[in-house]
Amino acid sequence: MARVDFLMDKATDELWLSEINTIRGFTPISMYPKLWEATGISYTELIDRLIQLALQRHEDKGGSATSFDVSTAT
Repeated sequence: MARVDFLMDKATDELWLSEINTIRGFTPISMYPKLWEATGISYTELIDRLIQLALQRHEDKGGSATSFDVSTAT
């Protein structure tokens, strides 16, 4: 599991990778999935739920609304 930051150049529609921030300890034997497993949610089901929640959140927000004008950046 990770957070990946991207930048988009609106003039060229190019997408740039800014950075990847990994979240440590997200394996089938890590504490977070083990806690969910204790409630009856398997590692596979947890991954599926997290993906569905991310897609739903993206849809609810209508995509990213953050932007900046590189022509004025110093």
